[in-house]
Amino acid sequence: MRKILISGASRGIGKAVALKLSEEGHSLSLGVRETRDLINTPLDPNSKNPDSFLVHSYDATDQKSSKAWVEKTVETFNNIDTIIHCAGIFKRTNLLFNDNEIKDIEDLWKVNVLGPWILTKEAWKYLSISNSARIIVLVSMSGKRSKGNFAGYSMSKFALMSLCQTMRNEGWEKGIRVTAICPGWVNTDMAKEINHFPKKDMIQANDIANICSNLLDLPNSSIPFEISLNCQLETSI
Repeated sequence: MRKILISGASRGIGKAVALKLSEEGHSLSLGVRETRDLINTPLDPNSKNPDSFLVHSYDATDQKSSKAWVEKTVETFNNIDTIIHCAGIFKRTNLLFNDNEIKDIEDLWKVNVLGPWILTKEAWKYLSISNSARIIVLVSMSGKRSKGNFAGYSMSKFALMSLCQTMRNEGWEKGIRVTAICPGWVNTDMAKEINHFPKKDMIQANDIANICSNLLDLPNSSIPFEISLNCQLETSI
């Protein structure tokens, strides 16, 4: 069983992943903006074994938050051998953005790129002693191609994909294996404004949770770096 950090675990993909891995018996440390959001849910820490389940406040824009979360997790579990980065935001920022939208671009950069970067940095020394550590990053198809005019979001996801490649390079000899999961539209709150595509035909969060579970079972010699998921035909990738 693994000792896992999961960011963005209060909803969407992160919540689905946490539920799946909790059922499988892994030790989980969940990072969420508001810990009270998990009260009276299947991920309520009051209903779990405190030796193998932790909920901690986490703000992807605050380096001190990452450090405190990692330190508390190590204090509780003695180590960390897996990070699953699910926290992220979406903004409809176009190439020709309005002056008042510059903060949206800054927020995309801080949450989608610096957040995973800093959290990984804080946990790196623990991942490095595992010999079979895993870093799984929810990137997006928008990290592989720019489709439409969401310049800010795509920019942040391209940068995140580059970060994943460097994590893989840096961690390879230490047994750290990195996987970038790149889904198209996923049936979560982030996609709720997409009315032209039926929710039932989107990628489902539980399917991504199953993929994460499978990745944790595979040996170091068989870990894919990139997994692309399509719910509609794309011919440009």
